[in-house]
Amino acid sequence: MSATLDLAQQLIRRRSVTPDDAGCQALLAERLGRIGFAAETIARNGTTNLWLRRGQARPVVVFAGHTDVVPTGPLDQWSSDPFEPTLRDGLLYGRGASDMKSSIAAFVVAAEEFVATRPAHAGSIALLITSDEEGPALDGTTLVVEALRARGEAIDLAIVGEPTSVDRLGDTIKNGRRGSLSGKLTVQGVQGHVAYPQLAKNPVHLMAPALAELAATVWDGGNDFFPPTTFQVSNIHAGTGATNVIPGTCVIDFNLRFAPVSTAQSLQQRIEGILRKHGLLFDLKWTVGAQPFLTEPGVLVDALSAAIADETGQPPEVSTTGGTSDGRFIATFCPQVVEFGPPNATIHKIDECIAVADLDPLKNIYRRTLERLLP
Repeated sequence: MSATLDLAQQLIRRRSVTPDDAGCQALLAERLGRIGFAAETIARNGTTNLWLRRGQARPVVVFAGHTDVVPTGPLDQWSSDPFEPTLRDGLLYGRGASDMKSSIAAFVVAAEEFVATRPAHAGSIALLITSDEEGPALDGTTLVVEALRARGEAIDLAIVGEPTSVDRLGDTIKNGRRGSLSGKLTVQGVQGHVAYPQLAKNPVHLMAPALAELAATVWDGGNDFFPPTTFQVSNIHAGTGATNVIPGTCVIDFNLRFAPVSTAQSLQQRIEGILRKHGLLFDLKWTVGAQPFLTEPGVLVDALSAAIADETGQPPEVSTTGGTSDGRFIATFCPQVVEFGPPNATIHKIDECIAVADLDPLKNIYRRTLERLLP
């Protein structure tokens, strides 16, 4: 059996639903400890983080990942036990198979192979593994980054093993992510009887023209690396549940995914200006979920792209689309961050799976990247 497949199966068997690591990190520490990796556990509030490092020199090449997985959903809808790795029709089924226990397994085996052939390699290899990526992410990667920064321990190059591929392994890597800005808007009205609208102020009606303007606004044009900023409403709530009562308030949740050509502050100012222009009485609470980051083509992007081309015969697309990841925390501390992993078609779904045929090529890509970065 492939060493990558075997380790992926061992990890999937551990029921590591956020923030429970369920022993995954202990397995990794024990395995990599055999080839000279020093292990450090950094834990807080039920979250377990693991920092593994081999070497003291720079550059420091880090693989970042998470052992936690999302809940399974209805068990009776799975074709097999989500925590019993199952091989069927060339696919490995199980929660975390794609997101992202197979990536972790692939990098561990890649590191083993790399060290076996280059025991005196240049620089250092490290792994940053958390059990709080799928949850609030308050005590995970960000905590490790804080600890490293506090003691002056640098990271030079980071690969986040998120499932970035789309149609085939290696077709897409992420060299950046958009920022995330969320708002909870409460528009004030006056509650009343629907038969006497002149005695009330319907906040839904009041906010509708402003919402239409927000939805139609072109926030920016993006740039060579990022698409334009987008605005989307995610929730609207108003009313008492009765059909004969005009609501007194309307609450709207919305989110912007923004390119670096805009800032969270500039977007906040523009949105509040539109609301004031429409004469609304409102309260607006902001949450900046992530700042955008970008790694322009250079040492890391070039090494990973070349490794993918060598293994698959085709170069990847370099993209910044999609949601956020822990790369946003690492990018505050590390000058070059990319994300690369297997196809993402089944992540978070019932019957999550990965093609068995992708496991060793994924491992080979990680190893080839190490060979280029740490000759």
